[in-house]
This record gives sequence, C-alpha cells and structure tokens, in this order.
Amino acid sequence: MDKLIITVTVDSTMSYPGNPHMPRIEDTEAVAAEYIRAIDAGASIVHHHGVHYLEDRIQPDGRRLSSVDHSGWKDLTHRIREARRPIVQFGIASARLPEKIQLMALKPDMMSYAFNVHDEYFRPDPAFSANEMYSLHPRDELAEFSRAAQMRSVKPEIECFYTGAFWNLEFIRRQGLLGDPVWATLLLGWPGGAWTPPTVDSLVYLVQHLPPRVNWNLSVMDPNTQWKLLPTAIALGGHVRVGWEDNPYLPDGSWSRTNAELVENVVAMARTMGREIASPSEARAIVGLPGDGA
Repeated sequence: MDKLIITVTVDSTMSYPGNPHMPRIEDTEAVAAEYIRAIDAGASIVHHHGVHYLEDRIQPDGRRLSSVDHSGWKDLTHRIREARRPIVQFGIASARLPEKIQLMALKPDMMSYAFNVHDEYFRPDPAFSANEMYSLHPRDELAEFSRAAQMRSVKPEIECFYTGAFWNLEFIRRQGLLGDPVWATLLLGWPGGAWTPPTVDSLVYLVQHLPPRVNWNLSVMDPNTQWKLLPTAIALGGHVRVGWEDNPYLPDGSWSRTNAELVENVVAMARTMGREIASPSEARAIVGLPGDGA
C-alpha cells in the first residue's frame, strides 16, 4: 500500500461562508500562510482556488460558474512555492475552460476538472444566501481540457461525483489524453444535483467500480460523516483530502482554528492505523509527476 497523500483545500468562501477563521480571499498572504502551515503538518498537495468570484446569476450559456482573478492566482501560487515545494493543484473546476487554459501558464502540477455535471448548492448556514453552481461538461469539452493539459504538462485531477465520471474518464483515456496513473477525487456528500450520499456503502461502491490504473482520493463535504469515512479510505488504500472547503470542523464539532489542525488529525489517524504519510517528493512519485516542483 502506498504512503498516504493528504490534500488540503483552504478556501471556504463558497462552501462555509460563516467560517470565522477564513481570511478574505483577496488576502493572498493570509491564505498562503494557511497552506504553508498545512504542508508543515503533513499535506503534500495544495488544492487552491486563487482569487475568484461566483457569478450572480445563470449566464446566457446556461452556466453559473466562477470568474477568475489571474493576478490573484499568480500571487498566491508564488507565495506558496516561495516557501515550500508541495504539489500545486489548481482547483475551481467551476471556472470556464478558456480561463482554465489561461491559468495553465502559471505551471501548476495538476488542475481539477469535473468529469460530470456541475450542480452544487452550498448553504450550511441559513444566515447566508445559497451559493449555487450549474454547468454541463460535454465530452468534447473534457477532451479539449485534457488535450490542453497534456500539451502543457499539467496532470488532470478528475473530479468524480458519481460513476458517470468514470465512464467519461475511460472515454477520454481511450483517446490517449490521460496519462497513467490517473488521479481521481471521489466527492461524497456535496450538496446539489450531483450529490452522492456520504456513506461507507457509497465509498465502497465507487471504489469497486473505478477504472484500472487510477489513484483515488476522497473528499467528503459533510461534517457529521467526514471523520467517520476518512479511516475507511485510509484502510482501503486511498488518499484523503481535508480543509476548510470540505469541512472546517474538528472531530468534536468545534471550529478548527487552522487547516493544519485538520491535517494533524488525519496524520494521527493514519499512523494509528499503521499507514505512513507521504512527503511531497514521495507524493510526486505516487501521483506520477516528474521532478521536485522546482
């Protein structure tokens, strides 16, 4: 069994807007500091969203997604890389493809793309308005993204909310556009029309139906079940993602003061189970990335 790769994702501005510890998304110095603390605690992959803004309504193309502040992305990426050498994974799969391709010029190691429909609804606190995203991702779009990533030596992170993403993954891989091993994130408990229940049964079902030569990573957006499901993923040989985007609460239900606290809980959990934590350089070898990120 490979050593455990921990991904950390800090940005809770969309998913948990009431998080009292989340800095303004424009404060790239404070956000970078959160990532750096999490890396020092044991995270090898940083899944960051740069600076972005949710559109206020569904647009003429039938999508409601996020617009990107490219200078903010550049600054945050530089601050993280200047301090540490993690695997840098650009998130915000909810950005439009032209903006995603433009962001590849910043040379991330990896970039997220949902290989299924986007249909998300975030409102954990009724004091805040709901944040909603909608978009289809047709197969020709998935091929265009994968081709652009391949040309720029960026490894895709395939976001899988249900098994239809696996079918699309194989469809795109048969075109020679995904290098092995593929990196896929299984997303359970994410509210909206792409929801899959955050249960052990769901996780086992997804893992049993994964295509071959796929490394899988688990993200759970459900504070009541995340800490119960992560040990299952660790025991099954998968990798895990934590951070304020997915769940800002500690196992006792209190707010985490930093993302490092969440990572520390996973590290302790894994070591108790007899699984060691991958360093960033070890994670690169497991994921299938070259070099040391310099």
